[in-house]
Amino acid sequence: MSFLTDDMSTRRTPAKPDVRSAPITQPATQRMSDSYQAMKAQLCQQVIEQLEALGSNAEALGQRLLREQIEQAITIRSRRGQLALNSAERLLLIEDVEDEVAGLGPLAPLLRDPTIDDVIVNGCSRVYVERNGLLEKVETRFRDDTHLMNIIQRIVGPVGRRVDEATPYVDARLHDGSRVNIVIPPIALDGPLLSIRKFRMQALTAEHFIDRNVMSQEMANYLGAAVRARLNILICGGTGAGKSTLLNMLSGFIGDKERLITIEDAAELQLRQHHVVRLETRPPNADGDREVSARELLRNALRMRPDRIILGEVRGTEAVEMLQAMSTGHDGSMATLHGNSPRDAFARLEMLLGFAGLQNDVRAIRRFIANSVHLVVHIQRLVNGSRRIMSITEVTGLESEAYSLNEIFAFEEQPPMSGLGEFRTLTPRPHFAPRMQEYSASAALEKLW
Repeated sequence: MSFLTDDMSTRRTPAKPDVRSAPITQPATQRMSDSYQAMKAQLCQQVIEQLEALGSNAEALGQRLLREQIEQAITIRSRRGQLALNSAERLLLIEDVEDEVAGLGPLAPLLRDPTIDDVIVNGCSRVYVERNGLLEKVETRFRDDTHLMNIIQRIVGPVGRRVDEATPYVDARLHDGSRVNIVIPPIALDGPLLSIRKFRMQALTAEHFIDRNVMSQEMANYLGAAVRARLNILICGGTGAGKSTLLNMLSGFIGDKERLITIEDAAELQLRQHHVVRLETRPPNADGDREVSARELLRNALRMRPDRIILGEVRGTEAVEMLQAMSTGHDGSMATLHGNSPRDAFARLEMLLGFAGLQNDVRAIRRFIANSVHLVVHIQRLVNGSRRIMSITEVTGLESEAYSLNEIFAFEEQPPMSGLGEFRTLTPRPHFAPRMQEYSASAALEKLW
């Protein structure tokens, strides 16, 4: 980008004007330079002063009128000989200034890029993105830590969260539902840290999962029948494995006539049914507002006449209420849980029940879990960045003090650590086949057994 300033006089090849719709790959080096950042900051200040003179702000003005104010500020500087822009450069500068004044600054182009799944900021000058399951560094940067903190405050303010030295870390969400985690100094030693898990505007369907080889057609048929048959489903996997995405996809098999209640730390599920009630936890803050935990919301949800309860993630004492709901009239409920295998997920559930104060003998605890959870779906992110459903396992009861598990499907990775392999059907007839036949269409089940 060519500006007539002391240290910028080179002109680059014009970019395509339709910059908002094009994926962001590597921003032009000129846009990341100190002189460009300084010029953009001066233009932002000028636009803000113009808005203050009008007695308005960017949110109240609207996009069209805001762009007119930005163009006016650029025109003034161009007439003074401070800027020399071609049409493409002018459009890029208008977009950047608009993002700074009314959006999330340098993050905005990354959030608009449909090829990016995660955005990770490690201080003002190190920004990474995840594409196709793999991290890569981009040239996007902030002017300094103060600039980054201003964007962070713009994120947490609208959702009623605070982040400061007294509360140096916080979970939040963007207006589109993207999940955000923030850590700032003095906890973060190298500057403010920001992690954004982008929200998909269009919920993925079972067909998307099959096309991307996340699962087989037989798996999709079985899971669809299991949801319609109101089996209680637990989805386990590691961080970033795609548990919430899979949970969202499975919710698409639920009928429109059912009343659903979702409970999440940051609301991100995209349920397409008509009768959905969304609840979100709240952490304590410096204003004296007490914490509202997932356990409290679950207790309250039981009084709201739900047909099914969908818990975004089980991570604490709410495990007790979740299992009670599953075993006392709310069949078809679903939740996610961190675990590297179905048995690992059950071990974690036992530990969470212990945290909640349940000190019964091991057999009683395991009977409680086995009577509540019908199906465990294990999803994993492989070394090549792809996701796979590694196993679908039924819980059929207890044998002595061990869980009796019936693995229906599995993904066998060959060779190991390659991301390659095939899906296999391990059991010719599921344990819950009679229940599925009672609830589901026989045509869909003929493909299973």
